[in-house]
Parts: sequence; structure tokens; C-alpha cells
Amino acid sequence: MPEDNYIFVTGGVLSGLGKGLISASVSKLLQLRGLELEPVKCDGYLNVDPGTMNPEEHGEVYVLEDGTEVDMDFGHYERFLDIELSGDRNLTSGKIFKEVIDKEREGDYLGETVQMIPHVTDHIKQKFETDADITVIEVGGTVGDIENRLYLEALRQLQGENTFHIHATLIPYLETTGEQKTKPTQHSVKELRSIGLQPDMIIGRNKEKLEEDIREKISLFTD
Repeated sequence: MPEDNYIFVTGGVLSGLGKGLISASVSKLLQLRGLELEPVKCDGYLNVDPGTMNPEEHGEVYVLEDGTEVDMDFGHYERFLDIELSGDRNLTSGKIFKEVIDKEREGDYLGETVQMIPHVTDHIKQKFETDADITVIEVGGTVGDIENRLYLEALRQLQGENTFHIHATLIPYLETTGEQKTKPTQHSVKELRSIGLQPDMIIGRNKEKLEEDIREKISLFTD
């Protein structure tokens, strides 16, 4: 493939919807078609890595072959795809800011005012580059969180014909009326659009199968 090809995986409404499993599963399906996939995970926290974070709050860390402590979603990636990943595929805001500041101190930006856009977002996009046929970029957290805004801006700049955007949301079930509700998903997609992103696929999570009229309603209101 001559161009860089990307799959974006984002989440809305709330966290914990299984974006890591979605990323790993989609990657496996494409791998079975003979393509080479490379996952990248983006986290908004200012820690350089999750090694010093409370596991009860963030979940247990996963240790890569090179010794890097990374997000536990890397366990899904490596087991599903039967590959070994390096620590530079786990991006955190702390790591990104540190690297940009180090570059500024080394004189890489001489004469320039270093800013979030374009300098930080350009650095993020450089970290997205791989030699794989398709790079799968999972953005942790929820659309609307201030912590992941720079990652989403980087995705906005990359989106085009060679990208595919999967957005995972919650479709809550209201016991009092016996209905599955689409409004949270509609607002989540509206939030995405406000920053210039349009999902190509929506994965709605619910404990029951989504009703056909609910699927049609989501399709109608989110294009």
C-alpha cells in the first residue's frame, strides 16, 4: 500500500466500552486477510507511562518484551495478533509533552513559538507512523474529555480516503419505558463533528441485541 492507512477507534458517552477489544478484534479480522497491522494506544494522562498509577483506578499494567510498562490493552493486541510490540506504540500526554520539550531544548524549533498546534499535534502524527499496511489508533477516554483533545485533533488532520473511523458508544436501556435510547449516541457524534471528525462505523454497546428501529435511528441521525 503506497499511502499510510489508518483505522481510528474512539469512544463516547462513557469509558470502559471495550475499545481495546474492538481494536484488537478488527485488527485480527484484517490480519486474517493477509494485512499487517500495527496498533497504537493514546492516553491523555500526564504520566509518562502507567507504571506508577494505582492499578485499582487504571487497571493493571502490561509489561512488553522490551520491559516497557504500558496500558493493559496491549495484552489484547499482542495475544490477538500474536505479535510483539514496542513501548513507543503507547502514547501518553506526559510522554508526548516531554519529547516536544526535549526537542525544543535541543534546538529543533529554533526561531519558532512552540504551540499545541502544530508542534504537539505534528509530533503525535509522527508517532502514528509505522511500516504496517494499516495502523490502528485507539484513543483512550471519552470524546469531550479535555485530556484527549490533541489526539483527536491529530486524527482530524489525518482523516481522508485512507482512514476509517470506528466510534464505540453506549446504548442505554431505560427500564421504566422498556426502550433502548439513542440520544447519548447522537450527542456523542455531535461532539465528534464539532471538532471535525465523522465516524464511518458506530458500535453501540447494550446487554441485548440492538433493535432494528434503533439501528435505523442511529444511522439517520449520525449519517
